[in-house]
Amino acid sequence: MDETQPNMHLPETLAAGRFLRMVRQGRWEYVERHTARGAVAVVAVTDAGELILVEQDRVPLSRRCIELPAGLAGDLDDAADESFAEAARRELLEETGYLAGHIEHLFTVATSPGLTSETIDLYRASQLTQQHAGGGVSHEDITVHLVPVAEAYDWLKRQAAGGMAVDVKTWLGVMLASTHR
Repeated sequence: MDETQPNMHLPETLAAGRFLRMVRQGRWEYVERHTARGAVAVVAVTDAGELILVEQDRVPLSRRCIELPAGLAGDLDDAADESFAEAARRELLEETGYLAGHIEHLFTVATSPGLTSETIDLYRASQLTQQHAGGGVSHEDITVHLVPVAEAYDWLKRQAAGGMAVDVKTWLGVMLASTHR
């Protein structure tokens, strides 16, 4: 049997936590989420031309990180069957306080295909109205940033130079916001 072909073997659970499972499939070891159906991220630009970004602590990085508003779909007991578009709307509202009048699926990306089976569905949100200050749910400490799209790339470079982590999806979000308006 060819050990380089991961689909030739059934996954074997090596360890499982509350949210994640580490599996082996052939010679590959990777992590998968077992409490959600998937993940979403949102490229949201206000009518004033500001990209909405969030900042929050990320324990694996031991520092705060600038990100697109994002979260999981199907991870809540009362919304296990929510669509990915509904999850994107919910996460945008929870984290940033903005309600999207229109949401459009852009594409699905693999986050780190050598490490995890996770993919993220990216959405563009428009027709935004601010409902509250944002900040996330009770266990999150989210800071909302409104950054003019034309200045977002340089703003992110300054944040990174100052020691802030910047999620890869955020760089992609800046490019999408800059080129697809």
